[in-house]
Amino acid sequence: MSISATIRQAAYPVAILGQRNFALVWASITLFQIGSQTEALVLGWFVYQLTDSPFLVGLIASARMGLNFLALFAGAIADRLPRHRLLAFIDLVMTSLGLLVLGLLLTGQLEAWHLFAVTLSAGLVRIFQMPSAQALVGDTLPEDKISNGAALTSMGQNISTILGPLVGGLLYQQFGPTGAYTVIALLYFSSGISVFFVKPRRAVSDKPQVSVLRSVVEGLRYVKGEQVLWATLLVAVVINLTGWPFHTALMPIFAQDVLDTGPAGLGVLTAAFGIGALCGSAGWATVRNLRHAGKLTILSIIVWHGSMLIFSLSSSLYLSLAILLVTGMAFSSTQVMMLTVMLRTTRPEYRGRVLSLRVLAIYAYTFGGAGSGAMAGWWGAPWAATIIGITGAALTGLVALFTPKLLRA
Repeated sequence: MSISATIRQAAYPVAILGQRNFALVWASITLFQIGSQTEALVLGWFVYQLTDSPFLVGLIASARMGLNFLALFAGAIADRLPRHRLLAFIDLVMTSLGLLVLGLLLTGQLEAWHLFAVTLSAGLVRIFQMPSAQALVGDTLPEDKISNGAALTSMGQNISTILGPLVGGLLYQQFGPTGAYTVIALLYFSSGISVFFVKPRRAVSDKPQVSVLRSVVEGLRYVKGEQVLWATLLVAVVINLTGWPFHTALMPIFAQDVLDTGPAGLGVLTAAFGIGALCGSAGWATVRNLRHAGKLTILSIIVWHGSMLIFSLSSSLYLSLAILLVTGMAFSSTQVMMLTVMLRTTRPEYRGRVLSLRVLAIYAYTFGGAGSGAMAGWWGAPWAATIIGITGAALTGLVALFTPKLLRA
């Protein structure tokens, strides 16, 4: 390959950002996720300081997803309303909740139960964000660029995994939760401003409006008839039950109890995971006409959970950072492949509802986060990571065995 061809291949993902509508959607998703990642780290560390309870650390992480069972209705609404306007409203509400926590901090009235109440409220709002935002990726790009758009979207989310924990850890260490929540509110507000100016390429639907409940039922029937979609949703349940708790609920406990580091060290650990994730998604963003996304989904999940088992054996900060780079690459590869499969397979008028089922799958994290936190309290974080790593790999293998169409997607 010539130098010029290599440069064009490397620059291809950036060239897609030249499409105004997709660029605005990408900026909105990235800013929102940076705010969300910053908030997740601040919440985990703050609750651990207030309560000294690993179980409550896992529970606050789970509370962020606690109302995801309502995601089906969120997807139906996302298929009925202008998605960019819906996202702008979501960001406004998230900004208001951040300002509420900030006000309680400044007046000295904040207690642990306030954090749980606000987190549950934000979780209710957040279930509308993912199906609307990811559906807009398909709405603002031509069909032949959807896989690259999915990879770039994952890149933006992975950038947030790097910047969010670093910003959250450093701000918390230097200025406490007050400084962190000031930045969180600003990030959510900036996300809303970006998406407000999007003009989607496609109309949401050209069919007569039906009731929300009937719309939900239509979406479920559609997914039931598509093995590739329901199989992808099954593996989404698995990774939220076993994969996500590792780098969210368990990481503050690993940082303090195993690796003997503080909030800034926790930020570096989580950022290492994010750097690996960014490298993985950046690599996939340069691949045109991505093939075998189904097989790559399964392989990525196996590598992800295998690296968790290795991490659980480490007591060295530097070795743990190196392992997290690999974990992050496998994680981002999983996200890219799953979104690519779902956007390619789903008809545009069903995207909101199908992607809302992806949000519903995240509800498994409610049990995974609380369960891993409880296991860490009983037996320690290394044993908790070992158990969920083995469980996740085994369940993924079973899904692959019984859904051959996913392997051919």
